[in-house]
Amino acid sequence: MKTIFSLVIFLIFTTFETVAEEVDTKKDYHTFVLVHGATGGGWDWKEVGKQLSAKGHTVYRPTLTGLGERHHLSSPDINLTTHINDIVNLITFEKLKNVVLVGHSYGGMVITGVIDRIPERIHHVTFLDAKVPEDGMSMMEGQPIPAEHKVVNGQVHFSWIDVNSEFPRDVTQPLKTLTEPVSYKNPLAKKLNVTYVAFIPEGVSKADRAKDPSWHRAVERKWTIRTFNGDHVIYRAKPKEFSEMLEETVNDTNNI
Repeated sequence: MKTIFSLVIFLIFTTFETVAEEVDTKKDYHTFVLVHGATGGGWDWKEVGKQLSAKGHTVYRPTLTGLGERHHLSSPDINLTTHINDIVNLITFEKLKNVVLVGHSYGGMVITGVIDRIPERIHHVTFLDAKVPEDGMSMMEGQPIPAEHKVVNGQVHFSWIDVNSEFPRDVTQPLKTLTEPVSYKNPLAKKLNVTYVAFIPEGVSKADRAKDPSWHRAVERKWTIRTFNGDHVIYRAKPKEFSEMLEETVNDTNNI
């Protein structure tokens, strides 16, 4: 009798473990490529990356040429194409497929160029408080760099850069990355499911935030529109909540 009881207990636990394993294998794990904004680097997305990795996702946080820990490679010859190539080459050389491509701020320009080049490698696209350009548009849209941001030797010294801060920190941005137009012509790129996430700082209404031309373009393209309360770098303060939101965006579909 004791032997039979032990056998029953064993079978129960074995069945439970098998079911748990089956449930776990059915969970969707994704490959995220997080593209930072102007003056930043992969370092800026370390905490969000940790959160996603802890949940079983594969995360890449590439640093664009001339920025972050690659600042020693900075040159006035670096342009938007250079940064698009950075991400295209990462995806190609790592043999990545079904990529969840995420771009923050200026990163929206970069990921637009990426999906125009290799849409077949992309599963979902997310613009985080990012520029949503039309074909042939640059980050500056033909406008001059505002006076508060100095341009010296082909490098933009944005006002928020604090050269007295310890690394990692923001660094100068090559001017040509902001003035070169992007290509957005590929029909396959325009069929991808895309999410536009607008950050809404304290004191700004959703209605006012929705006046952003990038928001308008996202609506016109029938992308999913989401909002996240906080300033332009809220992901630094709330990496857990932010990573959870990113996971949710993967299931968004265009409103066609």
